[in-house]
Amino acid sequence: MSEHRPNKTVAAVSEGPTATDEFIKGLWRDNPVFVQVLGMCPTLAVSNTAGNALAMGLATAFVLLMSNILVSALRNFIPRQVRIASYILIIATFVTMVDYAIQAISVDLHKSLGAFISLIVVNCLILSRAEAFAAKNNVGKSMLDALGMGLGFTLGLFSLGAIREILGSGSLLGFALLPANFQPWIVMILPAGGFFTLAFLLLGINAWQHRPKNTTP
Repeated sequence: MSEHRPNKTVAAVSEGPTATDEFIKGLWRDNPVFVQVLGMCPTLAVSNTAGNALAMGLATAFVLLMSNILVSALRNFIPRQVRIASYILIIATFVTMVDYAIQAISVDLHKSLGAFISLIVVNCLILSRAEAFAAKNNVGKSMLDALGMGLGFTLGLFSLGAIREILGSGSLLGFALLPANFQPWIVMILPAGGFFTLAFLLLGINAWQHRPKNTTP
C-alpha cells in the first residue's frame, strides 16, 4: 500500500532591499532634489556657485548621517508623543557643530551660506528620513539610507551650482572654464537663475525617465 504524502508548497520569500539598494536609491531613484523635490529653500538659495552648493550639500549630508544614526540607536527609548521634538533636538545639536566648523574653516563661506546653515534644522529631508526610516530601522540600514540621501542631495545642489556658476561667471569652483570673451549670463547667479536651472533639469530628467522604450518584436 503506497503511502500518500501531501505535496509541500515552497513559499517564495521576498527579499527586502539589499544594502546596495538602500544606498543607491538616494542617488537616483529617490533623489531628494530631482525626484522628491525636498529642501528647495537651500537648493535654490545657495546654489549660485558650485562651492556654496557643495559646502551646503556636505553639511546637510553630515547632519543627516549623524542624526539618522542617533535616532535609530534611540528609537526604542524615545516616547512616541515627543518624537518630533526629540528629532529636532538631535538635529539641532549636529547643525550647531556644523555651524561652528564652517565658521572655523572659512569665515567667507560661513557668510555666504548665512542663515541657511541654521535652517538645516528644519530641512524636510532630514526630518522625513528620521521619521520615515531611521525610527523604524536599525543603525546599519539608517547609515546607508542617510549616506545615499545625503550624497544625492549634495549631487543635486552641486549640479545646479555648477551650471549656474559656469553660465553666470564662466568658471567652476573659481577656475575659469570659458573664453575671456564669453558674456556671462547674469541672470544665472540671481534667484531667477536657480528656478530656471532647476526647472530645466527636472524637465530633462522627467523626459528621460518617461521616454518610450524600444520593444523588439
